[in-house]
Order: sequence, then C-alpha cells, then structure tokens
Amino acid sequence: MKFLAITLIVHRPDPVTGVLKSTQDRFREVLDNALLAEELGFDGFGVGERHERPFISSSPTVVLSHVAALTRRIRLFTAVTTLSLLDPVRAYEDYATLDHLSGGRLDLIIGKGNGSAQRDLFHVTPEDQWERNAESYEVFRQIWRHDKVTAATRFRPELKEAEVWPRPYQRPVRVWHGSATSKESVDLAARYGDPLFSANVTHPVEPYAELVRHYRERWEHYGHDPADIAVGAGSAGVYVARTSQEARETYRPIFESNLGFQRRTGLPVVFETLEDFVERSSALIGSPQQVIDKVHRYHEQFGHSVLHLQADASGLTDTQHRGSLERFQAQVAPVLRKEIPDPPFAWGPVLPAAPAEEEPARA
Repeated sequence: MKFLAITLIVHRPDPVTGVLKSTQDRFREVLDNALLAEELGFDGFGVGERHERPFISSSPTVVLSHVAALTRRIRLFTAVTTLSLLDPVRAYEDYATLDHLSGGRLDLIIGKGNGSAQRDLFHVTPEDQWERNAESYEVFRQIWRHDKVTAATRFRPELKEAEVWPRPYQRPVRVWHGSATSKESVDLAARYGDPLFSANVTHPVEPYAELVRHYRERWEHYGHDPADIAVGAGSAGVYVARTSQEARETYRPIFESNLGFQRRTGLPVVFETLEDFVERSSALIGSPQQVIDKVHRYHEQFGHSVLHLQADASGLTDTQHRGSLERFQAQVAPVLRKEIPDPPFAWGPVLPAAPAEEEPARA
C-alpha cells in the first residue's frame, strides 16, 4: 500500500485557537508539510484545486512546482484538477511544464470539482459540468499523447492539427479520476482504463463502496483486465496517538469546532458526535492498532491500494501533528505495506508506450 499526504489549502481560523494565519504563512505551512511528508517517507504529496472561499488552492501547478524544487523523491499529486472549469490546452501546458520541472514525479487526479461559487466564476452550469469534464479530459489526454491533435470540441475552439508545447516528460502521465458521488466520473475512468480515487471523506463507507463496485463492473464491461485495477481512498481526518483515550481526548475540541462550523454555515451534519465520527467516518483517530484495523475494514469494501491522509495539522498543535504522522509511519504504515498490495504499476515516471499502442490523434 502507498500513502499520500494531501492538502486542499483551507484558509480559515484554527478550529481550536481561532487564530487565522496570513495567506503567506498558510502557504509556508503547506511547503513545510510537503517537506515533512518526504522526510517521514510518504509516497506522495497532493494539492487540491478550489476557486472559492475558504480555499486558496486556485493555482496547484504553482504550489506543486515550488514543492518540486524543495523535494527530491516524493511524487506530486493534484487533488483534484478541476478539468470541468479549465481549458484543456492551457491545463496541458501547465502540467507538462510541471512534469519536466519535477523530473516526471507528477500524477494527476482529475474531477469536475465541487461548489456553486466556482462554477459561477467560470460560467459552468450543473447541467453541463459533466460533459465539460469529459470533453476536457479527452482533449487533454490526446494532447499528452500526440504531437498534433484535431478535436471537434463544444466548450472551446476546435483544434485542427494543433501543436502544443512543451512535449511532456512522462509518456503519458498517469491520471486518476476522483469521485465522491458521480457515476459519470467512475464510468469515464473505467472507459479509459484509468485508476479511481474515492473522495470518501463526508459520509459513511456504503455510498462510496457502491461507486467502487460500479467502477469494477464498468471496467470489465469495457474489456479491461481486473488485475490492472487501482483504487485510492481518502480519510476524513487523522490523529494517531498511543491510546484510543488520548486520541479522542485530543481530537474532541477539533471535532466540536468543525461541527459548529458546519451548523453555522449550513453544511449538512452527518456525524453528530465524536464517537460516531470515529466509528463510522473514514477518519483515522485512535491507537496504531485501531487505525490499522479501520484501514482493513475499508479495504474490504474498496480493495484500495493507495490511502491519503490530511497533510495539515487542522487544529492539532505542530508537535501533535508531527507526532501523529511519525507514529503513523513507524507503527501503522509498515504493517499496511506488508498486508495490503501496492497498485499494479511501478511507482515512478511512466515509461513511453510503444508506437503501436498509441491511439489515433483525433478526439
């Protein structure tokens, strides 16, 4: 099993202290957490993309380029690239450049994105966002694979024997499809034989497990080998302590603050108590053995081989945050790496495909 540390770069007051860091300090914290993730042995570091309050993750390529310059080993993920909002040509240019600057350490997780404010900002409607996402991905995919591309598009000017530069380092980049609720995203992933990343951070496991089952069914429908499936899954929070009592005592004020925030802002409340949150959400809060057991319970439903944890302290002190991640890597990760298989592909730059395997350059 592989492990990612992921941040959406939420910028709001600390859940416990109420202190709001400056924008610059918040970005500095992201870079520090990326360095910590590499130091502790995480396999990847991910940065989200959102274009609305309270997020400041509107330019993931810029942030990941800085992370690439500071690190040497860790793979760089987007979480997610909102292709429904982006011109696929411009997105390709940014990510192909980042691919070179990082030495082929880039993985993409794409998705339609969430939030009405960012849809309004880019004049995307709920009715067309799925089609925009699919079209943008198909064009992005062709540009990455071919020197010249012709594409009859609806949501941007058509491409006719278009050349887009720079040509990429990885041939091609690995693209995961992020999905929380949509069968459309799951079907798109299965159609192209791409890995799936379940954004299972809001509800109990059942609706996400249903989507993963649908993905596996559609994967076989499109004629792919089931042995090639790769699934990733998230977690709604993390605090690994020496005992379950210590974990809950420390995390309780964070949970209660977040619960209050949900109620004040009109967000749906799924878990009313910390005990329910620890038991039924994907949060990894407890002793090392409790966390191991919970990941295994989720693995029984998902069959996932990649797991993401929050990169941010999110209400923990710096000491608590570092201690939790250190304990995870020392006492949890080695067990899970041994007991749960890795994805069915090499964890490194994607090698060029043989010319005979390339697809037609038309979308």
